[in-house]
Amino acid sequence: MFNLEKFTPDFKKISDHLKEELSHLRTGRANSAILDGVVVEAYGNKMSLKGVASITVPDPKTITIEPWDKGMLKEIEKAIIASNIGLNPVNDGKAIRLIMPPMTEEFRLDLIKVANQRLESSRISLRQLRDAIRDEIADEEKNKTMNEDQRFAFQEKLEKIMKEQNDSLREMAEEKQKDIMTI
Repeated sequence: MFNLEKFTPDFKKISDHLKEELSHLRTGRANSAILDGVVVEAYGNKMSLKGVASITVPDPKTITIEPWDKGMLKEIEKAIIASNIGLNPVNDGKAIRLIMPPMTEEFRLDLIKVANQRLESSRISLRQLRDAIRDEIADEEKNKTMNEDQRFAFQEKLEKIMKEQNDSLREMAEEKQKDIMTI
């Protein structure tokens, strides 16, 4: 028997991916999530920044990175510059500080465009998943394991789920846009 609940993890994956993507966008406040993509050359291997240092946010405008091995300061500094996150590291010999510069109106509007692009790519993924589910429903009907009334019921249920998912994605993006525009 066909079951729409088996697709719940797929819907959650799309939602989680958008949440992750939006967390990397800079807002007016310091957020350690913008460093998640930074990779450091450490002991001959590439490691995530979180794997070689502790990251703290002591105030809304500053991120502090304290490597466990002070010899890693230069490598961390290079990795932050190479990551193009738009922040200049300040190395004081013990830790690296990232001071969040004030965001201009133009930069905020550019970030909103990026947020909207990420929202749209998530919506595209959602539509692709919907199409795959519709195809499966149609196959079930062709194989005579489902009648026409059941197909319509499943498609109706699917559209309801799609509306909920789209609303959820839009709310996430609107929340991020609000954060970006807050001075």
